[in-house]
Amino acid sequence: MVSPLVASAQSSCLSCRFLGDLNGFRVSGVPMPRTVVLRTVECKESRIGKQPITVPSNVTLTLSGQDLKVQGPLGELDITYPREIVLLKDESGVLLVKKALESRRANQMHGLFRTLTDNMVVGVSKGFEKKLQLVGTGYRAAVEGKDIVLNLGFSHPVRMEIPPGLQVKVDENTRITVSGFDKSAIGQFAASIRKWRPPEPYKGKGVKYADEIVKRKEGKAGKKK
Repeated sequence: MVSPLVASAQSSCLSCRFLGDLNGFRVSGVPMPRTVVLRTVECKESRIGKQPITVPSNVTLTLSGQDLKVQGPLGELDITYPREIVLLKDESGVLLVKKALESRRANQMHGLFRTLTDNMVVGVSKGFEKKLQLVGTGYRAAVEGKDIVLNLGFSHPVRMEIPPGLQVKVDENTRITVSGFDKSAIGQFAASIRKWRPPEPYKGKGVKYADEIVKRKEGKAGKKK
């Protein structure tokens, strides 16, 4: 019994010969060998990951295996590196984030952990801040003890606890400044405040970042007389 695969191959060869006879030339029924070209893909080093990190004199680094602890005048942070990343420190005190092996995950982690390490060094020495602005009639904010109280047009005020390590300052009842040494915590808390009333596109009312540009939309036009 002839298998379907052999039967299809024989029918394709017969059709080739038939078409060749009609057109006046001979078509070979023998399949041509395929040529396989192998290319070596070279992984490029991350432009961000290969940049050195300058450590100020008032910052102390403690490296133990894959764990790094950074201490400075504003606070203390720590991070654990994956096995694909290795941290080196030269004699001048400059930090270098290197890949321990060549792989796709190592390329992905290289620039990320270099940025996280630099944020830690800058955070404990200089600090970060994120500014928000309240836009809308009756919208205001105030700091009461360890909480920030927001009036955003709801039937009740919104009270949020300020996380440890962060400082919140309110100017003119509508300008909020969140500062601290942990950049990720600052961004997370600022996003939590903005989440209560994101800016709407028609009148721009809501809580927005100070440098945020809200794309406005045109409202419905009135009936023409």
